[in-house]
Amino acid sequence: MFKKILIANRGEIALRIIRTCREMGIATVAVYSKADENALHVRFADEAVCIGPPSALASYLHQPSLLTACEITGADAVHPGYGFLAENAMFASAVRQMGLSFIGPSVEHLKMFGDKLSAKEAARKAGLPLLEGSPGAVGTVEEAIAAGRKAGFPAMLKAAAGGGGKGMRIVDSEDDMERVFRLAQAEARAAFGNGDVFIERFLRYPRHIEVQVAGDGRGRGVHVGTRDCSMQRRHQKIIEEAPAPFLDDDLHERIAEAGAELVRSVKYQTVGTVEFLVEGNEFFFLEVNPRIQVEHPVTEEVTGVDLIQEQIRLAAGEPLFIRQDRVRPRGHAIEIRVNAEDPWTFMPSPGRITGYHEPGGPGVRVDSAVHEHAMVQPYYDSLTGKLIVHGRNRDHAIRRMLGALDEFIVEGIKTTIPLQRELLETEEFRDGKMYVRFVDDWLKAREAEDKEPQPA
Repeated sequence: MFKKILIANRGEIALRIIRTCREMGIATVAVYSKADENALHVRFADEAVCIGPPSALASYLHQPSLLTACEITGADAVHPGYGFLAENAMFASAVRQMGLSFIGPSVEHLKMFGDKLSAKEAARKAGLPLLEGSPGAVGTVEEAIAAGRKAGFPAMLKAAAGGGGKGMRIVDSEDDMERVFRLAQAEARAAFGNGDVFIERFLRYPRHIEVQVAGDGRGRGVHVGTRDCSMQRRHQKIIEEAPAPFLDDDLHERIAEAGAELVRSVKYQTVGTVEFLVEGNEFFFLEVNPRIQVEHPVTEEVTGVDLIQEQIRLAAGEPLFIRQDRVRPRGHAIEIRVNAEDPWTFMPSPGRITGYHEPGGPGVRVDSAVHEHAMVQPYYDSLTGKLIVHGRNRDHAIRRMLGALDEFIVEGIKTTIPLQRELLETEEFRDGKMYVRFVDDWLKAREAEDKEPQPA
């Protein structure tokens, strides 16, 4: 087992990793930019190293600084968390070339799943259902039109190296293809340095269902249940829950088993997430996230599995601890992402927190790295923390979440809590009628209603 792990991240995920390392008797090294010198992950790690100025490019994304920090502290492993360099094959390779362990997938798998086309090919070989569309990247408008005819219009253009909704465009008809094709290519090139795009069948009301998976690198793989992450704003998740509700038992089992089969097929090692789009009784492979997910706590709450600990054990070469026959979800869990943003305009709201109170009580968990007087920095992602609740069933979890939100006080900055509270009370969410564009459609309808003239 490792003696010292350097955490190449910040904020709540760095603190989450520190807590598991402490339980396992492993020393930790925090890295921080000058903006984060007073952050909680710096305070609670065993050691801390400043790696640069506030800019992420000059600190948390600056590989030479991170590698130097590994060398001077004598760390024998690196945990990248999520975001930043968590899926960077070059960084993982550099860590391993130093003789250290990268707590994540192999370089081969980071490359495989970092490109949506190679990920689709791996899924095809594993027998997973795929959306109709182009078999690879489309290089010309003519190829795109032909692929669109095969998929059917409207169709979806996607960036091969994409994520987070960037480089994704709906094409309503052949006449729109040239314009949308150029836009998607340009957006993909600007966001990812790669203009390759491909075409898939467009689903109007799909749900976003995830399967938490783990593999030992030797062909053994398991799933650790499902999550529903359909509540998204512009493809950014804001509410997640586990297990995925409103799926019949057969469909639920087929989706979960498909995720595990992909892990076994490619001999994946570490934890990860296989994502699917579900519409009606059909499900289709979407992508693989080869890292820990922001929403992993809901899975931990319903299964009792410490996913960070499983990551560390697998990276140390230990056998897969999770047994499929022992994965039995208990109750229901919901998570909201507390972002430092205006809840209605979504403009970032960095600044000093002048008042802060976390909710508590049975079944309530807060993963956060902020506190009263903490500074929410303008240089990084707006996520300040996550509120997770566990209940006997979904209705109980919703009630518990609403109560916890009433207790959650964050003053001095704006957060997304008012938006999420309203969404939790919608009839669509309570009845399981949400889909990946539901929040965007709901916000448009809400805005239109607000603009309607009021009766005198």
